[in-house]
Amino acid sequence: MTDRNPSFDRRDRWQPAPRPEWVARLNEEGEILNSRSIVPLDENSLLAEARRNTGLDDFGDDGWIDHFRVLIRAIEEEAKLNLMGRILTRQDFVLYLETRLKIQDDYNRFPEIEEEVIHEPVMILGHGRTGTTILHEVMSTDPQFRIVKRWEAMFPSPSPEEATYATDPRIERADKLITIFDRVTPEWKAMHKFGGRLPVECAEYLYACFLSNVFVFSFQIPSYAEYLQQQDVSYTIRWHQRYLKLLQWKYKKPHWLLKNPIWIDYIPEVLEYYPDAKIVLTHRDPITVSDSFTNVMGTIFWWRTDDPWGGGMLDELVMADGRAQTQTNLMKWMEDGTLRPGYVSNVLYADFMTDPADTIARCHTDLGLPFTDETAAAIRRYLENKPKGKHGKFEYDRSQAEQIAAERAQFQAYQDYFGVPNEV
Repeated sequence: MTDRNPSFDRRDRWQPAPRPEWVARLNEEGEILNSRSIVPLDENSLLAEARRNTGLDDFGDDGWIDHFRVLIRAIEEEAKLNLMGRILTRQDFVLYLETRLKIQDDYNRFPEIEEEVIHEPVMILGHGRTGTTILHEVMSTDPQFRIVKRWEAMFPSPSPEEATYATDPRIERADKLITIFDRVTPEWKAMHKFGGRLPVECAEYLYACFLSNVFVFSFQIPSYAEYLQQQDVSYTIRWHQRYLKLLQWKYKKPHWLLKNPIWIDYIPEVLEYYPDAKIVLTHRDPITVSDSFTNVMGTIFWWRTDDPWGGGMLDELVMADGRAQTQTNLMKWMEDGTLRPGYVSNVLYADFMTDPADTIARCHTDLGLPFTDETAAAIRRYLENKPKGKHGKFEYDRSQAEQIAAERAQFQAYQDYFGVPNEV
């Protein structure tokens, strides 16, 4: 964990927006009530609820249970959840367990799902806040790509079918559940869009394996973060494959278009399981990324706790040292052939914002994928119709000059290598 230097720490300058009155009042009452009894997060209670809701009992392999136990213990002992945090967490974890039960039931009844082949998936693996979301969203207009939308990430069983994909009743249910975060923290709308029909990153369907760094992006849980570093990420990647096989069983396209920024440090391991994966790396001024990332992550922690930075989570991303190491790894993998021609494309945020269609066309060329005039027209049409400013403009404090100079020196080799321009 990085030592915190207050004069160089974005977290000390970040301040959450005032909570809506109903959320503030709920949490105030939670200080008086015995919230742990009212909203239990213990193993027996969570498992029993998931079994009762589904009528199922087979959770599949036993590899997940230790991860689950370490995780819920860390949340209970370290995350400092307020009452709203406990409510959101119980809702989420019961859903994850229900998902695990239902997926296992599908595989038990239809073992042929295991024979599905995931061919040349396209994976956007740039750092968060480098344009991965908008790139994913715009590229998804290309009909050769199958994407994972929020509703099927939350409710993958039964396997989505092409004929009913746009009208599935799970869409509305997912939309109502996921937009509660807009109601808990209204400022979230200006940072990231949530909705049942929107494409989501892979992190959103890794929860039910209970071994993923997605959890350290949600809770201040240092003991789980330490535990995670000691585990084999292959378990998580296999769960990822299991999910995709189920989702494509009745509705597939030539390629999956996936986004998972939190796998950027595990590219060699990912390629062991997806050797033909085509990887897109997005690049943006690391100073701008750092400031934006701090505000986004602070808000996510603020959903559930009044002490959003208390456990030291994400020091390696909020502070410069860890991100500089990731960037060093990316340059190394480009040089040693881990990221090889025909299977990697580097996309600059500045280029994408200037000419999205041309940038995506070059990305397709890098990856050996077709890019038609119809796809270019679809991209332009999508962007023309995309609401501008609907969610407001998110403003964040700029780094101080001393910090910019110090961090710029750390990032200079990376920016020179990939040609990343300064924004600050």
